[in-house]
Amino acid sequence: MTYSELELNRIAKIDRMRERGEEPYPHRVKRTHRIDAARAAYEAAVEGGAEPNDTGVEATLCGRLRSIRSMGRTAFCHIEDEGGRIQLMLRSNTLGKEWLKQFEKDYDLGDFVEASGSLMLTRTGEITLLVSSLRMISKAIRALPSAKEVVDEETGERTTYSAFDNPEARYRERYADLAVNPEVRDIFRARSKVVSSIRRTLDDHDFLEVETPILQPIYGGAAARPFTTHHNQLKQELYLRISFELYLKRLLVGNLERVYEIGRDFRNEGVSYKHNPEFTQVEFYWAYADYFDVMDLTEEMVRNAAMAVFGGTTIGEYEGKEIDFGKWERVRLPDAIADRTGIDFTKYPTQAELAAAMKAKDIKFDPTMQRGKLIDKLLSDFVEPYLVQPTFLYDYPIEISPLAKKSADDPMIVERFEGYIAGMELCNAFTELNDPIDQEARFKYLQEMYGSEDDEGHPIDEDYIRAMSYGMPPNGGFGMGIDRLAMLLTNKHSIREVLLFPHLREEK
Repeated sequence: MTYSELELNRIAKIDRMRERGEEPYPHRVKRTHRIDAARAAYEAAVEGGAEPNDTGVEATLCGRLRSIRSMGRTAFCHIEDEGGRIQLMLRSNTLGKEWLKQFEKDYDLGDFVEASGSLMLTRTGEITLLVSSLRMISKAIRALPSAKEVVDEETGERTTYSAFDNPEARYRERYADLAVNPEVRDIFRARSKVVSSIRRTLDDHDFLEVETPILQPIYGGAAARPFTTHHNQLKQELYLRISFELYLKRLLVGNLERVYEIGRDFRNEGVSYKHNPEFTQVEFYWAYADYFDVMDLTEEMVRNAAMAVFGGTTIGEYEGKEIDFGKWERVRLPDAIADRTGIDFTKYPTQAELAAAMKAKDIKFDPTMQRGKLIDKLLSDFVEPYLVQPTFLYDYPIEISPLAKKSADDPMIVERFEGYIAGMELCNAFTELNDPIDQEARFKYLQEMYGSEDDEGHPIDEDYIRAMSYGMPPNGGFGMGIDRLAMLLTNKHSIREVLLFPHLREEK
């Protein structure tokens, strides 16, 4: 590390403290209250009849110094912990004049301190800890980004300067972002509530939470490129999983009827406002259920998550639109595309016929695209952007759904749905294919149709087919991106805002 002049000055303060016999990084602290708990204890004492300035409430608090104001024989400062902020009052007649001078000389904003004393109310009506002892517990060498707030005396308007709000800097130094921007901490508290709510909903429906391999000899369960790694001892090429699906469905063969996993998937693809190379997903598989049963459970799960975050199902505004997470529309995919383009893809069973229909409508496309990719383009370009309110699109073409069961009415359609909110795909689900002969034939068809270089060219997992051959119960399966749901429920428009440590380009 190379240090700036400011940082070298703070390092000199560390040396001075140690020369006085004060350790700026002690082994242990003795906190008795979080700040919010200390405030609650003070308020309870006052409500019980104690004098505001003599409650008898003693506390030892720990936190980061956020402000320091010296007033001669007295200094005021604020410290902050996860429970909020509180003012400290440091008096020379309690702590000593020499100590107060050392405090003003060697303590800086950003330092962590431990303060003991009694809680009181100042003349301005602020709950304050009257400090009897204070010590350094972690000296900050680097100064946190700090914002300056200026109040216009005539209008009362507040203007903030030098706020730490550059997205690239915030994502790269998330630790500083969390330290100085409390609203960012609120995002990740909300995200945690989303995960807890999803887990609680599935547990309440008797699902069993399990863990499946992250390193896999054959990747599968989605149309995506994997990350590749090598096991030196076994001399084996392995892949970071792109989905949990094929392993979770193996468990249904083993008579675990309802299973789910919440964890990380990894996809070696481009980044965007809604894509990150590693992301968090929930998948569940439910024996003796179909895709309509899964729709019902999805509605409940998303509604519960919304309730956990903001106490209701309606978010006031997301990209200028009010969204009700408690109401879902259900629309067949062929109908949705036909309404927007005039093309009913079920009437064009071959690539050539569908391509001709699109050309007649003056829709541009890559002529090398297979039929499934053409349908996916119609969905992405003409339907997806308009799905603002929660919507299930169901009944998908077989070419892009290798793991879903065929419709009883149309062998070119499978029982699959995707959930969309605010023009963004949120979840994906099937009535799962459980015929091992059909499954093997579909894997081979996709390999021949797309080739190993195409994401849709799903590799053949022979062990998965072997597991199915032992008998897999009819079941419904589901996958949802936790990050995207967190984006929607916290009103954020980039996946990087809801990932603590998003993947970034190399820092130059």
